[in-house]
Amino acid sequence: MKHLSARPRITNKEIDRLAVPAIISGIAEPLISLVDTAFVGRLGTTDLAAVGIASSFFLLVVWVLAQTRSAVLAVVARYYGEDRLKEVTGLVPIAIWLNFILGLGFFALTNAFATQIFQQYNAEGAILSKAVEYYHIRSYGHPIVLATFALTGAFRGIQNLRWGMWISILGALVNLALNPVLIFGWGPIEAMGIAGSAWASLIAQVCMFLVAVWILEKKTPFSIIPRGWRHPELKNLWLLSSNLFARTIALNVCYYLGNRYATGYGEAYIAAHSIAMQMWLFSAFFIDGYAAAGSVLVGRLVGEKNWRELYRVSWKVVRKSVFIGIGIMLIFFACYTVIGGVFTKDTHVLALLSGIFWVVALTQPINAVAFAFDGVYKGLGNGKILRNVLVISTFAAFVPVAWGMNVLDWKLLAVWSAFFVWMIARSVLLTMHFQKNYKPVNILARK
Repeated sequence: MKHLSARPRITNKEIDRLAVPAIISGIAEPLISLVDTAFVGRLGTTDLAAVGIASSFFLLVVWVLAQTRSAVLAVVARYYGEDRLKEVTGLVPIAIWLNFILGLGFFALTNAFATQIFQQYNAEGAILSKAVEYYHIRSYGHPIVLATFALTGAFRGIQNLRWGMWISILGALVNLALNPVLIFGWGPIEAMGIAGSAWASLIAQVCMFLVAVWILEKKTPFSIIPRGWRHPELKNLWLLSSNLFARTIALNVCYYLGNRYATGYGEAYIAAHSIAMQMWLFSAFFIDGYAAAGSVLVGRLVGEKNWRELYRVSWKVVRKSVFIGIGIMLIFFACYTVIGGVFTKDTHVLALLSGIFWVVALTQPINAVAFAFDGVYKGLGNGKILRNVLVISTFAAFVPVAWGMNVLDWKLLAVWSAFFVWMIARSVLLTMHFQKNYKPVNILARK
């Protein structure tokens, strides 16, 4: 009983201290893809569509395989809360190298079958060849990005999100500096087109990884060199990771179907959809900053067995995330006619984007609820619930709505209406489960 209230309350300042760096670090990958999309859009609609498909697929692969970051965070944060951090130092290098090997395998698989993969998105002709060209280079980043995620998961577990923020800023700046030089050429450097954009992203990811390794060795009790390949928590780490992996497979079904339908409608449609999706992913990672803070704090509070504070902090994180979502929604509406012009001057693409972007904007506060509870449940180490909610929401909400409205020939509006319903289902299911199972009175009643 003493664990319910004995420890100091977590303040708004402490939550913000964790969330702000998490927001900045979380948007690194989508920001890199946004920069790629913005510069490539100057090359033409075909290039924009190709990079939109390929970069979206790259990000979705990363989401599937990077779930060990959340698992590492949950385990390390729990041991941190129990003041037993030394007992988990051997797990971190194992997770880093396993992530690297997993990414290496997935690089080999997707790189070899890139043409067949993007054909499944209905890509053909110039769009297909350019998407494959871009992805063949960008896919080298899979093992690097996944290892970096495991590193930053360990940093977050010891309640430090500032290191990840600076790593992300470095990556974004390197990518921003290299993109125009490698795409359009400068001095002795010849123009490389979309291949230059892919190389800029890859170089940025290598820089981020090297800095993360340096921080790990110099600033933490962990090391990149494993002392062995066994650890008592390894089974729990992979169990949580596998549940999160299955969850993200269900998530990717939605993104895959969205891209497949949009590509089937025509070149201008996939270009408009790609812009909308890049903004969706960017805002998702932005909102996810408070979810990351929630993961860190909830993981610690689980270690402390401070259930009342866990419940209070979780809802505070949800409320803060919703405020962020409302702010993004208002910005999107205020800049409604401006955002598309950053990526393309094609009037047909801009008209199609204008017809669906209101859905992207309107979903932001709803997304915030789902993302915040995602973070809470990752901190709890409860991947099973996240998996079940995603599977139910995907196959009971997204798929039937997307299919039904596609039959009615709603085109892009069918896709984005499905995303809207999908996010409502995720938010409602997670809210109901949390209220039922994690109210302090309900926890005490079960003990």
